[in-house]
Amino acid sequence: MAKQKNQKLGKLLGYDREGSVIRLHYEGAEASVDILREDLIKLFVAYESGEDESYAVEEDLHQDVDITLRKGSGARARLTLKTGRLSLVIGDDFTNTIYDTKGNLLAASGDKELVKPARMTSETEEKLGGIFGAVSDNKTVMEEEGHENPLEKIKQVPSFIVTRQMHADEHFYGLGDKTGFLDKRGYAFDNWNSDIPQTHTEQVTATYKSIPFLIVRRDQGVLGFFYDNPCRSHIDLGRDDPELYYYQANGGNHVEYILYSPDMVGLVSLYTELTGRQPLPQLWTLGYQQSRLGYDSARVFRRIADQMRAYRIPCDAIHFDIDYMDGYRVFTWDRKYYGDCPQELLKDLHKKGFHAVPIIDPGVKKDPGYAVYDEGIEGDYFARDRNGQVYVNAVWPGDTVFPDFGRRKVRDWWAGKEKILTDWGFDATWDDMNEPASFRGELPDDVCFHREDQPISHAKIHNVYGYLMSKATSQGLRKANGKRPFVITRATYAGGQKYATVWTGDNQSIWSHLQMMIPQLCNLGLSGFSLAGTDLGGFSGDANGELMARWIEAAVFSPLFRNHSAVFCLFQEPWQFTSRVLDIYREYVELRYRLLPYLYDLCRVTEFTGLPLMRPLVLHYPNDPNVFAINDQFLVGEDLMAAPVVDQGKTRRLVYFPQGTWYDYFTGTVYEGGSYQVVSAALDQLPLFARAGAIIPNWEVMQYVGEREYDSLILKVFPGRGSYRHYRDNGEDFDYRQGKVDIYEFIQEDGRLIGRQTVNGYGHPYAHIRVEEPLGGNSYELK
Repeated sequence: MAKQKNQKLGKLLGYDREGSVIRLHYEGAEASVDILREDLIKLFVAYESGEDESYAVEEDLHQDVDITLRKGSGARARLTLKTGRLSLVIGDDFTNTIYDTKGNLLAASGDKELVKPARMTSETEEKLGGIFGAVSDNKTVMEEEGHENPLEKIKQVPSFIVTRQMHADEHFYGLGDKTGFLDKRGYAFDNWNSDIPQTHTEQVTATYKSIPFLIVRRDQGVLGFFYDNPCRSHIDLGRDDPELYYYQANGGNHVEYILYSPDMVGLVSLYTELTGRQPLPQLWTLGYQQSRLGYDSARVFRRIADQMRAYRIPCDAIHFDIDYMDGYRVFTWDRKYYGDCPQELLKDLHKKGFHAVPIIDPGVKKDPGYAVYDEGIEGDYFARDRNGQVYVNAVWPGDTVFPDFGRRKVRDWWAGKEKILTDWGFDATWDDMNEPASFRGELPDDVCFHREDQPISHAKIHNVYGYLMSKATSQGLRKANGKRPFVITRATYAGGQKYATVWTGDNQSIWSHLQMMIPQLCNLGLSGFSLAGTDLGGFSGDANGELMARWIEAAVFSPLFRNHSAVFCLFQEPWQFTSRVLDIYREYVELRYRLLPYLYDLCRVTEFTGLPLMRPLVLHYPNDPNVFAINDQFLVGEDLMAAPVVDQGKTRRLVYFPQGTWYDYFTGTVYEGGSYQVVSAALDQLPLFARAGAIIPNWEVMQYVGEREYDSLILKVFPGRGSYRHYRDNGEDFDYRQGKVDIYEFIQEDGRLIGRQTVNGYGHPYAHIRVEEPLGGNSYELK
């Protein structure tokens, strides 16, 4: 396909078809439409090359589809493509209009030129140009003052723009963990993985991840647009022009998947089928985890472990930040402060029931004689600058070079290094600083990386750098120990859920970041990343007792459940606060451990359907306008709803109850749906509700997963019609994929619960199954 030089394709001249692909011939340009399924269509224009290989999409989803084509006549002839679910009308310049089978308009290309709002007069721009042109030490005057240069963004010329008309009934979700609120209408965001030290507010348009998947909720149905282009891009959802939303990319091809479903559940399932689903994690990874930048010796780790057990705070993992390395060299051990033998410390932690999770950065210290660096030089594994020299920037170790993860041989080399960690006794890997972050300014766009054997610029690999690192890490862990890999990554791209758990990066100990946690994790879940979390209590800054108590309540259902803080900030382990806060902390960590079977079952659901653990209410109640922009409530699966307090000083709050009947999880108080109710929420209270008919499995509290066998299953049953399927396997390897899993099915009938075990592949039946009914306090053994 010929390289295109601009976004205007011109007049549509004709088309031809080859199987599912319709090739469109424009004046001096070509485009294509690939009908993968009745509800999944791919648009493609080769602005830079004829290749449309994807990092995110690794499976072929093509199905046999009946396609009807009809081309009109006249000066502005259009081509109409119809499947059993969608109708796509394509015109000049590759404009398109999307209808459902009933003829309802779902989306249409913008019918006017995009005119960005004037931000300054030409006179002001001329004056500012003089200021910005004053250079000192390679920085503008304004940059030295700590301000961004607005002219740089204004003068950027995109390679292409895709515009669509904005309608009054549209609400926008997805895009990963972009800052701000659940509904993104009226905001704009950038896809450029960035380590931003400033406080993250809705005005920060780019952070650590680029997940260009947009969900558009309309009254007629739900559309998804996945812009599969890893180059720098921008998405505006009515900020610049309230009548348009648009996507623009600064490089690469126009690769756009159109997804359709009558409801949001179906759309999320379809998107995760396209880009991959988060695999079932090891059970212990759902437990509580403790971390800090500043656990700087083996003595400190042993003390933290002992205090966790002494204070009876259930905990499954302690994380090792960069302190454990020798001079911040990756895959090394600081013998001075941690002892000569890593196995000794890690064995001690294991004996006490703790898993150990080390951080690894991509940057390799430039240090001849250091084995990892020497191997990389000998194997030609590092990125190079425009002059062909190994590119050097600075990160924690000082002068640093960067592995070229775009090449398989580099990923294989890096994956092999995981055995160093597992041989020491580490159980997982935490990938950080992989945007990639750097201390001497961002890597220049022209630093040379590769896509396998093809040289490409940093501009084209930047947004997938963390994705490729976590892919290598995951493959290395699985080969090293045969278990389900537990990889945590800060930076990634769409589809990265196949390889890693994520967290939202360096948040702060402020109430607004507690508030933002809910929409961030919900939108991550809608974007395929079910296993996600935030740093409990905030990473930087000083958390007080009230904030810490409210954070542990709000985050008790976040899949990654980790308290992490920065050096120089107050310590924020649970015993660092008052005895009341410590008791509250313990109470909700214990609640988490009681509900582990429910959360694990939801992880199993994620692997099959793509639906996340934490869900915005709009996912299951898409026709209720009261839930379109709820930022402080969320569903856990479909049966639980949490409404945490996320404001300082509040002891009650307004809760919206969607359709149906709801029960207070702890007291059994009944609330009817379609109403707002004020509920009490003292400092030690999390408003938590169960849907009528819910069956919620519990286990007894243990100090860590595997402390002893789970021999009893406790079912909390809330009156109504309902059923539940519970899974049990060994919780750590892939035997469940060969059928080594026990499956229990439970059904509510006439106010009583009946159950049966349908599959007995794992062979560890419960000794007791006890039913607890919150109303009336009845309890009985299920036979």
